[in-house]
Amino acid sequence: MFQKIITTGFIQSTFNRCRSALENSIIFATMLQAQKLGVHFAGNYLFDNVSFRINKGDRIGLAGKNGAGKSTLLKILAKKQNSTEGDVAYEGEVSVGYLSQDIDFEEGRTIWDEAAQAFELLNQVQTKIDEVNHQLAERTDYESDSYHQLIEDISHLTERFTMLGGYSKDADMEKVLKGLGFRESDFHRLTSEFSGGWRMRVELAKLLLRHHDILLLDEPTNHLDIDSILWLEEFLNSYSGAVVLVSHDKLFLDNITNRTLEIANKQIHDYKANYSKYIELREDRREKMEQARKNQENYIKHTEQLIDKFRAKASKASTAKSLQKKLNRMDVIEVENEDVHAMNIRFEPSQRSGKVVFKLEDVAKDFGNHSVFTNVDLEIVRGEKVAFVGQNGQGKTTLARCIIGELDFSGKITYGHNVEVGYFAQNQHLVLDENRTVLEEAEYAANEKTRIRVRDVLGAFLFGGESAEKKVKVLSGGERNRLALAKLLLHPSNVLIMDEPTNHLDIQSKEILKNALNKYDGTLILVSHDREFLSGLADKIVEFKEGEVKEFLGGIDDYLAYRKAANMREIEKVVKEESPKNNAQPINYQDDKEIKRIKNKINSVEAEITSLEEEIGKIENSFLDKNPTEDELLAYENLKISLEEKMLEWEELNQMM
Repeated sequence: MFQKIITTGFIQSTFNRCRSALENSIIFATMLQAQKLGVHFAGNYLFDNVSFRINKGDRIGLAGKNGAGKSTLLKILAKKQNSTEGDVAYEGEVSVGYLSQDIDFEEGRTIWDEAAQAFELLNQVQTKIDEVNHQLAERTDYESDSYHQLIEDISHLTERFTMLGGYSKDADMEKVLKGLGFRESDFHRLTSEFSGGWRMRVELAKLLLRHHDILLLDEPTNHLDIDSILWLEEFLNSYSGAVVLVSHDKLFLDNITNRTLEIANKQIHDYKANYSKYIELREDRREKMEQARKNQENYIKHTEQLIDKFRAKASKASTAKSLQKKLNRMDVIEVENEDVHAMNIRFEPSQRSGKVVFKLEDVAKDFGNHSVFTNVDLEIVRGEKVAFVGQNGQGKTTLARCIIGELDFSGKITYGHNVEVGYFAQNQHLVLDENRTVLEEAEYAANEKTRIRVRDVLGAFLFGGESAEKKVKVLSGGERNRLALAKLLLHPSNVLIMDEPTNHLDIQSKEILKNALNKYDGTLILVSHDREFLSGLADKIVEFKEGEVKEFLGGIDDYLAYRKAANMREIEKVVKEESPKNNAQPINYQDDKEIKRIKNKINSVEAEITSLEEEIGKIENSFLDKNPTEDELLAYENLKISLEEKMLEWEELNQMM
């Protein structure tokens, strides 16, 4: 009987533990809840009564027009901005990381030091380890309880340090920084030496290194080149948490997301699909809503006719009132108006140029002792649409500026007959006069023939009425881009050189611009990282890489296929996928005994690593109190070499498992 009671209690206890684990897993599946969110300014709602959940494994793209509230929603989810109504609740101890566009670096730090700020908790543990090691080095009361407590503390802290990735921290930092385009030689340069775009990459690196449960990313690809975008895609696809992002890169959204939240008509519509599939589903939904709206309008019209008819008869007056109340309570169906005409633009070329537009012979550019590129031989023919691609800092913008005569260079650049160049600069502050109004800046760019069209062109770029009187210095990045594009239209040319024209443009605006450039009869040179924008537009690719400039005939998709094949990581991945399992050769270390032996060896090496680190810590602490002798320095260096060897051995053993 006693045995039976124990057994029954054990089963009940096991059942309770399993149920608790199941309940915890269900709770953890939902990581964040937005409950009846509302945001309004001066009575005008951005969105109203919005509720949704974010679950583990979600890859969510936020969709909607410019101004719909995508970035605002991200800030609210990150609790960087309060909603007017409703609340955001994190489930349990969920950590949320938010990629802000505001950079706040402490001056004097290197790229490596700044990236290391991601490991705040790990750094705190390391500091505690150093403090305890210092105490252990000074104490001699080895048998005391307090000394034994220090031993326990260092053991616990070391275990915590390992769990937090202390031994892989440097490798993780190197992997992420290199993935985002930094070279090893950049690691120990000061952040102040880098442009805003590169410093934003460091912010992204810190965010990825923190291993948050939820990542909120606002335009993460804005400052990334194609290689870095591909790396970020791979990173996010293997990321175990949830991702919510705003992006104008349609291919990036397609490759990452499995869910789309659309902000439209102050509401959020949830689609369990990536961006392209969402477009299809949204169109189907719009058609149904449009039909429902028409049916509702017919119903309202018919009901109003009945009300007018019944109102004139005393016997039907109550019926008329009842029908009127019913109409008043009815929610009117709204279908968002997609204004595709707002930027319905066309680039008209000026006079026809000669067949050869530009001929570059042995062109090179140096900044001091730094060589950007050398021996560039390139011929651009009338009507070609050429894309300059490659990592940031490889010379794409530099060569474009050499071509238009903004920078000196060595070698020779020959212009063809009747070449008239229109230039769109990536950094708008270099080409826009901030003290002019939008209208004045546009009029300055116009010639006698196009001056009468200034107001119409500005209207097409959403600068109608009072917006045209705004000063350039108060314009946002997207508004400056639109103004610069408007200026290109007002100054006809037969060659367009455009440096990152899609930055800050929403997907719809990019599509309209892309259609206009596809119809353009002149010659086009595009500096861009936007694969989707270049797809079907560029017919020749010029790659900038490590000081060399190479020409590829074909579009961006052909070029990317080539680059993936040239990348060893991609080759290895393809080989692994294609290798049939039944052809795999048996490997000796995969039998049970060998695996056990390797595990024992790993445990032994880990113990040696811990011991070496403790010895090194003690010696370092002793150096604080005295100047070390040559023998002590030699012993210290030998220990560090031994530690490096053991770490390498540990990595090799783990690769065997």
